[in-house]
Amino acid sequence: MGKKVLVVDDDPDIRLVNVTIIEENGYTPLVATNGEEGLDLIQKEIPDLVILDVLMPKQSGLRLYSVLKTDKTLKGIPVVILSGIAKRTFLRSQKALVEFGGDKVPEPEIYLEKPVESEELADIIKKILG
Repeated sequence: MGKKVLVVDDDPDIRLVNVTIIEENGYTPLVATNGEEGLDLIQKEIPDLVILDVLMPKQSGLRLYSVLKTDKTLKGIPVVILSGIAKRTFLRSQKALVEFGGDKVPEPEIYLEKPVESEELADIIKKILG
């Protein structure tokens, strides 16, 4: 298997679909069910790509995204947001975090709203990882 792709999502069905897409395209899947687990795995495995849900228990994808994009050693990892909430809601939430003293973070490179077609996600993964 090739490059590592971390899926961070609390929905087991979404995780299964994403892992299948990742494996079928020759990449190695890593899986976390919330932002806390995701950050632990990111620090241990340093994935080549993170596919991140926003609304999850324990630590939200919102917070994990902020950590990823402000940490000097992690900010180079590409992130695809795959969420059931609208992009404008995500961006408003990011703005609110900054207003409450958080670091300013860049907009996500790619933001996909669920449901997403398998082919579209596969194409995006290939485009990012080659």
